[in-house]
Amino acid sequence: MTYALDIALIQLRSGPDPEANLARMRELASGHTNADLLVFPEYSQFLEKNMRESGPAAAEPLDGPFVQGVSELTRASGATVVAGMLERDGDRVLNTLIVCSEGRLQTAYRKVHLYDSFGGGESTWLSPGDITQMPVIDVAGAPVGLQTCYDLRFPESTRRLADAGAEIVLVPADWVPGPLKEHQWRTLLAARAIENTVYVAAVDVSPPLGVGHSTVFDPRGIAVAGTGDDAEATVTARLSGAVVARAREVNPSLSLKRYGVTEPALR
Repeated sequence: MTYALDIALIQLRSGPDPEANLARMRELASGHTNADLLVFPEYSQFLEKNMRESGPAAAEPLDGPFVQGVSELTRASGATVVAGMLERDGDRVLNTLIVCSEGRLQTAYRKVHLYDSFGGGESTWLSPGDITQMPVIDVAGAPVGLQTCYDLRFPESTRRLADAGAEIVLVPADWVPGPLKEHQWRTLLAARAIENTVYVAAVDVSPPLGVGHSTVFDPRGIAVAGTGDDAEATVTARLSGAVVARAREVNPSLSLKRYGVTEPALR
């Protein structure tokens, strides 16, 4: 597939004020007028330390002010914008990635795997997304897959995206700091790139609530652009369909696989 996609991963330090977060997103995006795709982290709309208590009240519908603000940002930047938010859907609260372009919401992905590890308890206040979602979108001719944070620990999630045609996988996250967490973040990102011969472009929340280290890995698992645990930073890269094609010519593992991914029965 022929494309050259200019991407900007914006490592944001979001907080508990959605209006302030939107203003900061506009400010950070303003320097990337040539980007085709701007990607912000999970929880860009609202984030504080005790999300279990404060998160549900901050949730908004998809026609609420945060989505409207991100949609307006696409008019100013001319780019497709991906960002994480808390979505209110009736009595449910969902951890949602929105995709906006051309001044409107295009689609949304609801996080499937809720973070109940390492002392987290997302399932106590969040509902999981529909497991049958297949979030692969077209951005300037590039097939782009979506997943969120803890989804990364389930390799079948990324494989489903690759099987559906994704050559670039976005991973907006709030990867919580802790022992070995930065090592696990980078190792898992590289592994998903290698085993699926895709680009993996991951953007995290800035410390102290995230580990940072937003990085683009190429289909060989090489970090081609990245940052550290900066307060806020932007990672830019040009992603090429030709690079994916060359990697798959050398390592045709997707065409050689003998097992598929099927959706398990819901528990």
